[in-house]
Amino acid sequence: MEEVGEVEGALFEFTHEHQLRVKDEIRNKISALETALVNESLNSTSSLLRVEKYKESRQELDRKLDTQYQRRIAEALDNHLTAVQRDRELRSQIEERKIRSDAQYEEAKKKIALQEEKQRQEKAKAEAAAKLKAEEAKQAALESERKAAMEAKIRAATEAEKRAEKEATEAAARLTDNASSPSNAETKESGIVYRAAASTLNLEHGRLQKLKELYEQNQMIRSSSRQDYTRHESHISRLIRQIRGVRDNVRSKATDLTKLLNDPQCPQSISIEIFAKKIVSYCENPGNAPFASGYVIVLVTSQVPHAMDILLAELHRACLYTVPKHLVYRKATFQSKEAYFRTIGYKEDDGKMESTDDYLKRLESYMKVYGALVQTEIQNVQNLHGLQEGWAWLARFLNALPANQYTAVSLNAFLQMAGFALFRKYKSQFVKLLKVISENFLVDLKARNVPELTRTVVEIQTYIEDKKFLKEPEGRSLQSNLLSNQAFNNYN
Repeated sequence: MEEVGEVEGALFEFTHEHQLRVKDEIRNKISALETALVNESLNSTSSLLRVEKYKESRQELDRKLDTQYQRRIAEALDNHLTAVQRDRELRSQIEERKIRSDAQYEEAKKKIALQEEKQRQEKAKAEAAAKLKAEEAKQAALESERKAAMEAKIRAATEAEKRAEKEATEAAARLTDNASSPSNAETKESGIVYRAAASTLNLEHGRLQKLKELYEQNQMIRSSSRQDYTRHESHISRLIRQIRGVRDNVRSKATDLTKLLNDPQCPQSISIEIFAKKIVSYCENPGNAPFASGYVIVLVTSQVPHAMDILLAELHRACLYTVPKHLVYRKATFQSKEAYFRTIGYKEDDGKMESTDDYLKRLESYMKVYGALVQTEIQNVQNLHGLQEGWAWLARFLNALPANQYTAVSLNAFLQMAGFALFRKYKSQFVKLLKVISENFLVDLKARNVPELTRTVVEIQTYIEDKKFLKEPEGRSLQSNLLSNQAFNNYN
């Protein structure tokens, strides 16, 4: 027991010493660790201080560099602005010098322009004065020519009226007694046989000759001059298309057309050619205003007398029954019926011949304008192709032309337009001619027994039997503005 106690005591002593030694080691290690931690903390603090000092020194350096950089930027900006300012000042000086130079140039240019304008005005005044003198001389010559032509026309009209009355009386007597023969009125031209009075063909030949001379003259003018008359032609055409059966409209269109025909910027011969062609072209339209057209033609040709013969020549070319004359169809003369149709005025479109109905409508339109023209009477204005010519036309027509669909339509249209005025002037003589129409012309028409003629025969017969020549035809008296305005308001 004592030995065990000693062992245990020794073991306990050893264990106790060991524990103390371990605790000392632990304490020493803890102390070493604490010392190490303290040193590490001190080192960290020192490092942080060094970092802070480095950071502060770096920031100080950056501030210095930034200041230097900003200073350099400011200097560069200042230098740039100074350069820009110098450049602007230089440009401004250049611009000012340029402006002064331009101003001087413009001033010099204005002075030159003023001098040129002054010279041009002086030249224009001189030309205007010369042109005025020439125009006055031309107007004086035209006026003298117009007066001479007017006097000649009046003399010719008086003689024609007497001759026409004589022809009409003789024609009425011959037709009433059935003494006239178709062969007496036949005339051959280049193998083509016409039915017409010799005096009629002479008048037509004279007008066509004047038209030919006018065309040749205008062709020479156009070939020797580069001037374009298209605008002038369009103006005349537009005025003619605007003709209406209103008094003020007729006056204004006639005045404007007369001014255009006397316009010194366009030769009068060309203006007359355009006027005649456009009037005849306007006549083709069934919707034209024949009486208003007649008024315009008379007003214009009273101021430009030469235009009447040219217009009649164009009308004769478009419609041979305005002459009056009739082309006789013979197989020996014409290769085909179409060739005959072409000769009497049928139109072709792409090789296709127009129908007889269309041709007769155009024929009727031409004759209505012609009939309206001859009966037009205007106070203090001489109609160069007035009632005496209409009377002569009717007498020559009945004395020479056969009764067929073409002559029937022509006669009917003429009577509708001119019958009223012819009766007022010639009274019983006109009634005698109507009797001739009823007893001879209509009888021959009916004898042909052509269904297409029935309507025309009835219209002519009704015109005579109902004495429609006693009533003024519609449209003969032009409307006043008041009536046209009232009609316009009623329409609206």
